[in-house]
Amino acid sequence: MLKKSSLALWGAALFLAWNGLVLLFLWSRPGAPPGPQSPRSPEGSRLLPAQLLQLAQDAEAELRLQRDLLLQIQRFGRLQHRRTPRPPQIPAATEAEPPVIPVLVLACDRSSVRRCLDKILRYRPSARRFPVIVSQDCGHAETARVIASYGPAVAHIRQPDLSDIAVPPEHRKFQGYYKISRHYRWALGQVFRTFRYRAAIVVEDDLEVAPDFFEYFQAVFPLLQRDPSLWCISAWNDNGKEAMVDAGRAELLYRTDFFPGLGWLLLAELWDELEPKWPPAFWDDWMRQPEQRRGRSCVRPEVSRTMTFGRKGVSHGQFFDQYLKFIKLNDRFVPFTQLDLSYLKKEEYERFFLQQVYSAPEIKLEELQKDAGRDLGAVRLQYRGRDSFKALAKALGLMDDLKSGVPRAGYRGIVSFVCRGRRVFLAPPSDWTGYDPSWS
Repeated sequence: MLKKSSLALWGAALFLAWNGLVLLFLWSRPGAPPGPQSPRSPEGSRLLPAQLLQLAQDAEAELRLQRDLLLQIQRFGRLQHRRTPRPPQIPAATEAEPPVIPVLVLACDRSSVRRCLDKILRYRPSARRFPVIVSQDCGHAETARVIASYGPAVAHIRQPDLSDIAVPPEHRKFQGYYKISRHYRWALGQVFRTFRYRAAIVVEDDLEVAPDFFEYFQAVFPLLQRDPSLWCISAWNDNGKEAMVDAGRAELLYRTDFFPGLGWLLLAELWDELEPKWPPAFWDDWMRQPEQRRGRSCVRPEVSRTMTFGRKGVSHGQFFDQYLKFIKLNDRFVPFTQLDLSYLKKEEYERFFLQQVYSAPEIKLEELQKDAGRDLGAVRLQYRGRDSFKALAKALGLMDDLKSGVPRAGYRGIVSFVCRGRRVFLAPPSDWTGYDPSWS
């Protein structure tokens, strides 16, 4: 509109200036030379009315010409206004439009981050919908070169504060855990505050992802948005060793009260809640405390969609040799976005899952261990206290540690797994009333 007004003003100014020049020209045009017909002579004075009439006719003709010119200028201005491209309008997001969910890769000093990034870039269905952001701590030069080698395929950001952290004397050996927590806070702040994404998948540099990693997350994401009883989606099953999962039922998903981590999705709203109280260290165990969990659950798969190859780290291989290196990574693509996942809604899930668990016959550990079980139905092992749980878990090869009373992969105290080809539920009594945080 501004351009159109400017063009009209320019045309009007040109019109007035031109007419002024024409009139000046006409009035100053020389008449016949002085002599017998000069206006100063009696004969010339008789010719003056004729010259004035001619002058008026010339001026009228010139005005018509200028009017036509002005009309052409106005038409040209309107045409140009219609043809001038307007700034591109960003369409409002619709429910049918797939969301943009970045993958945040936390890196430090492992040049083997290449293994992680190669699989992420190979399996992601869309670079636009799943941008990759690598946040590097430590300042390790070789790792930085590996990340830089991917060029524009990944965004490489660097944690600016590499200083040591003042820690209590008894935590001096845990300095690494303090730095990890600081890095998480900074990196998640970049994703949600600086880049302003509404959700993110968090992966560490020692994780390899499954072929249907992205399919899984984009299928469960709408449920996370709608169900306030959920607070994360995890790709990890803590008890996902090959002998303890049903690889033929890779489409099975569960609710769990235990925060699994190791490839997980959160919403910006959760970060709004957690950021102000983010802990100085041991962030994952902090997430498992009742004050943070607030009765909410995560979704986790029967067969893990991530596996860890990083024995080296601040934990010095804790659990790796005994558990983590045996976790089975799913190798069969499941079209989750085509499946009905409404069974994961809290009310529906508890209705069918609890009925399935407590209708299964209760047996003793010795009976389970002597039966092949491949053609037999699900069974239930019951525990009645912390020591009972830990003894059974250890005997079965499950991870037996509890965090604020919650067993790994557990839901309402129930851990579902496969033993000797048979579905087993390690469960508390049916009158279970809640977790006891002292079981830790």
